[in-house]
Amino acid sequence: MNLVLHKIVSIVMAFVVMCSTLSFTINMHYCGDTLVETVVFQKAKGCGMDMQKPTSEGCSITKKNCCKDHQLIVEGQDELQLQPHTISFEQQVFITAFIYSYTIRFENIDNKVTSFQNYKPPLVIRQLFKIDETYLI
Repeated sequence: MNLVLHKIVSIVMAFVVMCSTLSFTINMHYCGDTLVETVVFQKAKGCGMDMQKPTSEGCSITKKNCCKDHQLIVEGQDELQLQPHTISFEQQVFITAFIYSYTIRFENIDNKVTSFQNYKPPLVIRQLFKIDETYLI
């Protein structure tokens, strides 16, 4: 269960990092006030009602173009921290003292060595203080 949860969290974290650094554009084409087309990563094709540019042969009457294109740019995070922050002298002293005091705690910890570990205790057949009838009062 822990392994599955760990994998799920890893995938979600990778997805969050990918989405935060991804940048993309959204192109929208409006015909009048109506949104006709929305495209991601490409240029909008349009509705086909774009006005033609007047030629030099024809008349000079022009109509106002009813179509317009709108482009929305979503910027991703571009500044990733590649170098760690600088640590002040006081912080370096604190970290050094903490590591030193933490490692000293475990330096002298050895398994307790006993000299009688391999010997068996004697079998108690009779209790001597009852035999001699000597009691401490």
